[in-house]
Amino acid sequence: MNTKAIAMVLMMPLLTAYVSPTTGKDYASGVARPFDKPAHNWNRGHRGVDLAAAPGASIRAAAAGIVSYVGVIAGTPVIAIEHSDGIKTTYQPVHALVKQGDQVAEGQVIGRLAGNEGLHWGALIGKDDYINPLSLLSLPTIRLKPVGGLDRRQP
Repeated sequence: MNTKAIAMVLMMPLLTAYVSPTTGKDYASGVARPFDKPAHNWNRGHRGVDLAAAPGASIRAAAAGIVSYVGVIAGTPVIAIEHSDGIKTTYQPVHALVKQGDQVAEGQVIGRLAGNEGLHWGALIGKDDYINPLSLLSLPTIRLKPVGGLDRRQP
């Protein structure tokens, strides 16, 4: 038995699984506006993605973590969650059902969409290194149907 290899595996950080905050699935759907990171942090851009959702819709934690912020920024209700992999996710505009310091599970409802048609979901590493939150999700499985609905495979 290779105890050194086993020790190395046990010391590896656990991978964090992420789900879409609007559906709870591991892939995105209903992307209304994509991520558009500016060349410099002071430039205009879109530092997250907008996901389609109806006002009052349940918003879920994208992964397990600790709620690091619940409050209002520039008139918009915001929730931020710190995850074990060092990524922070943000959700706005969301009326919180959680409070700062709460531990949340992946897919747990953390609030309700406030007044807008759509959620702005952000993700960052450190203080200001924004990443595309869709990169945290899996790609959806695409299955093509045969032309004309006929299965041309032979037994």
